[in-house]
Amino acid sequence: MKLSGVDSVRMVPMLIVMGTIFFLSNQPGDALYMPPLPWFDKAAHLVIYALLAISVLYGFFPLLKEKNIAAVTLSVVVFCVLYGISDEFHQYFIPGRFVSVGDIAADGAGALLACGAWILWRALFQR
Repeated sequence: MKLSGVDSVRMVPMLIVMGTIFFLSNQPGDALYMPPLPWFDKAAHLVIYALLAISVLYGFFPLLKEKNIAAVTLSVVVFCVLYGISDEFHQYFIPGRFVSVGDIAADGAGALLACGAWILWRALFQR
């Protein structure tokens, strides 16, 4: 099925990543094992939001091929950060969880890292 020029199957990875983020943030604070490593939680946020950004780029790639790279990057990062903010807001209502501006920053950093990799990939392999 096509949605405005985008194959809806391309959206599946994005929805899976978003669902995984929601599922994990819906767990009470004592239900998640966190290794006693410094910055582990920030690294986890960075990785999962990099995956979210990659899945957003993949999902919308047919629409992005000819677009301004800066505008695409900004749009994807803003989308990921807004999803991260909504995730933190959601966690406010979960026992043992709390809102963290540092987590939102790690979310944005992960999205930026993924977009940077996408820009590099385009520069190296674009036909």
